[in-house]
Amino acid sequence: MNRIDHAKSARTFLDKTEHVAFHDKRLWDLRMKRDAQAHAIPEWEALRDHASRVKEHTLSHLADYLDQFATNAEANGVVVHWAANAEEHNETVYRLMSERGMTSLVKSKSMLTDECAMRAYLEPRGITVMETDLGERIQQLDNQDPSHMVVPAVHKLRGDVAQLFGRTIGSDPANSDIQYLAESQRVNTRPYFIREKTAGMTGCNFAVAETGTVVVCTNEGNADLSANVPPLHIVSIGIEKVIPRVADLGVFVRMLSRSALGSPITQYTSHFRAPREGAEMHFILVDHGRSERLAMEAFWYSLKCIRCGACMNTCPVYRRSGGLSYGGTYSGPIGAIINPTYDLKRYSALPFASTLNGSCTSVCPVRINIHEQIYKWREVIASKHEVPFVKQEVLKMAGRLLASPTLYRATVASLGGALRRLPNFVLYNPLNIWGRQRELPDAPKQTFHEWYNANRVARDGDGHSNGRGNGDGGKA
Repeated sequence: MNRIDHAKSARTFLDKTEHVAFHDKRLWDLRMKRDAQAHAIPEWEALRDHASRVKEHTLSHLADYLDQFATNAEANGVVVHWAANAEEHNETVYRLMSERGMTSLVKSKSMLTDECAMRAYLEPRGITVMETDLGERIQQLDNQDPSHMVVPAVHKLRGDVAQLFGRTIGSDPANSDIQYLAESQRVNTRPYFIREKTAGMTGCNFAVAETGTVVVCTNEGNADLSANVPPLHIVSIGIEKVIPRVADLGVFVRMLSRSALGSPITQYTSHFRAPREGAEMHFILVDHGRSERLAMEAFWYSLKCIRCGACMNTCPVYRRSGGLSYGGTYSGPIGAIINPTYDLKRYSALPFASTLNGSCTSVCPVRINIHEQIYKWREVIASKHEVPFVKQEVLKMAGRLLASPTLYRATVASLGGALRRLPNFVLYNPLNIWGRQRELPDAPKQTFHEWYNANRVARDGDGHSNGRGNGDGGKA
């Protein structure tokens, strides 16, 4: 597959200035709400520490906890399947449905099924897949992947959704009232739950080894309908979702919605433990590269992720480029460290779509060192010569420039003069990537180095000020 060009893909999003402004504001608002919730809990940082330790312990004993989870689930009457990769997961879903003569699948939000490209596998084989989450359904109708973990259609304005629903489900394209749009989707979706030959599917937020229970957190209730109305309930579970005990669950439930949306808890926290009378429940435990990532000394930490999206909400690059520009199931900072584990060449640009400001790490509820892993991926990509030629040459020039103080200061001085004197058509040329979406700032009349030389305090022999400096350098 072709290499993802994040910068090029982002231009489509950036061309819609009203979308960019809304996207940036909406996600930063979620970040602010997250901070308010975190500051309201005195033990928040202790919860982050504990959650991180639980995840690390579980991942270091993953085989044991998976065995315990599967054993307890089977004792509850659940049928457990194991899938080494996406193909085996999709084949299992198709086999379960075709053996029962089922032709449609209603499903709640699941990033794992997106990761496995399940819809693309099932639909050519005669299985209709209905996304029941509002955001996921919007993206499905628009033939787009989700752009965010928690709010999949956050890059769209309500007017966009009104036009889309008008084209696809026959609602009024001129009516962009949010309640009307949600009701239109509900009216369109609900009949699928009670159709004959329909199965239900949910994802999994947490799989409790102690009880063999699956926990799903939603705000719309669509997971409960998918699980409880059809006669067959299939649950897709990434093997990293397992946690040891019910007691551990309380820690993660307290942190998930607060980190994701800045709300104290999700509207529905559903526990699925056993099939109801007359129905079937099947769990599919999926590896799909997770074991390989667990063996990566520098990158296994990403398996701690609980899919809250907090790192995306705070990331200045993600907020201004949109999730679709990342070209994979996972976008934003977490996507920059997960996607290269699947295909290093294809996703080699993503670790460079970051300012390395560390904000993603500071909000992660399980303390994944995201910005450090992004930097580490840059080192790996450079060592494997997957950096594009132009970027390689620019980095070489920057290395020589920054290695020489004299050359650096001379360059800064000359560029400052150029910014003040040269016409725009010279400054805003194809090589000026920074200037494609923004105006270059005015050059200061004096660099910091020049200011320092003009104002520094004279020092005596032992390094203490002798009070003979210029400007503010004298004694108070």
